[in-house]
Amino acid sequence: MRKFLNGLLLTIVLSGVVVTGAHCQDVIPKEFFTAAGIPDSLKEDANSIVRYSTDEVTIKGPGEAVIKHHSLVTILNEKGDDEAITRYRYNKKYDTYSFINVRVYDAAGLQVKKYHKSDFYDYALIGSGDIANDERFLVLKHTVASYPTTIEVEYEEDVSSFINISGWDIQDIEQSVQNETYKVLTKPVMGFRYKCNNIKLSPVKGTADDYDTYTWQIKDLRAIKKEENVRAWSVVPYVSFGTNAFNCDGYPGNISTWQDYGKWVYNLNKDVCTLTPQRVAEIKKMTDTIKTDKEKAKFLYEYLQKNTRYVSVQLGIGGWKPFDANFVDEKKYGDCKALANYMYALLKAVNIPSYWAVVYGGTNGISPDPAFPANEFNHEILCVPFKNDTTWLDCTSTYGQFGRPGPFTENRMALLITEDGGKLVNTPKSKAEDNQFNSEVHLVLDADGGAKAQVKILSTGEYREEYIYLAFKKQDEQKDDLLNDLGIKQPSVFNFQYGDDKNGVKELDISLEYDKLYDIATGDKQFYHSNIFALCNSTVPILEKRKSNYCFDYPEIRTCVTTIDLPAGFEVETLPANQQLKFTYGNYEVKYSYDAAKNQVISTAKFNLTNQVIPAAKYTEMQQYMDAVAKAQNKKLVIHRKA
Repeated sequence: MRKFLNGLLLTIVLSGVVVTGAHCQDVIPKEFFTAAGIPDSLKEDANSIVRYSTDEVTIKGPGEAVIKHHSLVTILNEKGDDEAITRYRYNKKYDTYSFINVRVYDAAGLQVKKYHKSDFYDYALIGSGDIANDERFLVLKHTVASYPTTIEVEYEEDVSSFINISGWDIQDIEQSVQNETYKVLTKPVMGFRYKCNNIKLSPVKGTADDYDTYTWQIKDLRAIKKEENVRAWSVVPYVSFGTNAFNCDGYPGNISTWQDYGKWVYNLNKDVCTLTPQRVAEIKKMTDTIKTDKEKAKFLYEYLQKNTRYVSVQLGIGGWKPFDANFVDEKKYGDCKALANYMYALLKAVNIPSYWAVVYGGTNGISPDPAFPANEFNHEILCVPFKNDTTWLDCTSTYGQFGRPGPFTENRMALLITEDGGKLVNTPKSKAEDNQFNSEVHLVLDADGGAKAQVKILSTGEYREEYIYLAFKKQDEQKDDLLNDLGIKQPSVFNFQYGDDKNGVKELDISLEYDKLYDIATGDKQFYHSNIFALCNSTVPILEKRKSNYCFDYPEIRTCVTTIDLPAGFEVETLPANQQLKFTYGNYEVKYSYDAAKNQVISTAKFNLTNQVIPAAKYTEMQQYMDAVAKAQNKKLVIHRKA
């Protein structure tokens, strides 16, 4: 949802115009309030339409700004109902809303409901792992009774601390725009900057009193059609804003270059990253028999994982400055930056240099622009440069492997925090070899079509962590997740247990029993799927033209060796053909053999995805490949009773 959405104001209808409540100076044409005023071209692929939106941001000085917003959004159908939820995140120390007015109109433009700031629910933004936070949410949910419905919002916000000023989110996916204006007033000494993303727009520049002004306007912007598995930030249009000078909780800084911003972060960290002499001596004694620096780092990383837990406390500058390493050492908890800082201190104790690194965390997350310094980070990890390689550590991961940060932070740039300032570097690229699902299945058929199966799964990377965290769920939820994720036919008996977790490989063992496993039985013949589960159980729709890249979560390798014991008195009639399928970013191979002496069918299958981002130009090739894989996996093994 766009930051500035939804609202309703007191309305006086005059000849052809609507003048809204006392706070607003806008004179809005009446047609923006009525459904009849929507051009047909803006309805295509749209669930909602921004009829009118104006924002005025006055940047008074470093960390000081006033934001005035007024918008009308028409909801066309139930898929657009999120536009009837007005939500604002704010910091109770730095942000205040002097007023918020919300009004609702029917298709004819008649007001049917009004709300004020006092009607909003104000609650603390406490997420998983949080115990204290200055961040809060103001939320108002209006229930839409009929369509189309128009929501009007007006508010004024005063901000007294920031590194970045909020940008302009022009539209969402499946949302069109009829008329939007965005204006920024800023003192010249602030070093105001802007960057257009996924759109080309130029502002009208001017001056007003002692402010420079920048005004953007856009009209009749058609909706972006929804495509599956797309990174929204790579598709929706938005304008990023920045000022070289900033002030965060009384800590002034400069972000005109990445180096400057890195210096600001370094100065926050430099006095909290050293353990006491007594603890340094103890850490050295713990590692004095370990030969290499890399082995010492691995030992200390595993020590951190076993002895600390993630807990978030985001109060004041504590949202940016980590806990003292000695505090974490004693209390055994911290957030991402506190745990990264503690790991930094552990390594420092044994003379292993490392660097804090701030990054945007999230699967297929955004990478910072080298040409536009801005704080677009939400996570902190650690970079350890050894002689022959560089090791990355996510210190919030209780079960992650040493040196494998995972797709949450891979495939993008991070900002290293050094004594000399910030330096943008690439995090590791995800590799299929890091995310493996390797399985062995022994299936024993009986003459009536019943079966028993033993499944062993050896998992690494994301699959390993998935099975580790699965174990924390309720037993029934674990069973349902396994059946659904693996695409296993519902058995009459289902048992599973977790095996060893050694050297980055997690074992899972499953036992299955079926009263009837075959798909079809006719006469003396029985038709079976040649596998208990598919290595790839998804396809993608045929599209005339894909516009955006298709994103998987990570590259992967999945294998399965299946041994099928045929019932006594039966033999193979039809064995599926071997197949090899390829596309630019992957391949699938399956081989079958029949051992008549043992009366066994053995199949070996492998599915390999070498890259998680598939360019739009390769979508059709991928779609045809995945259809072919699905057909290959659906081939039947036919057995019959011997004459």
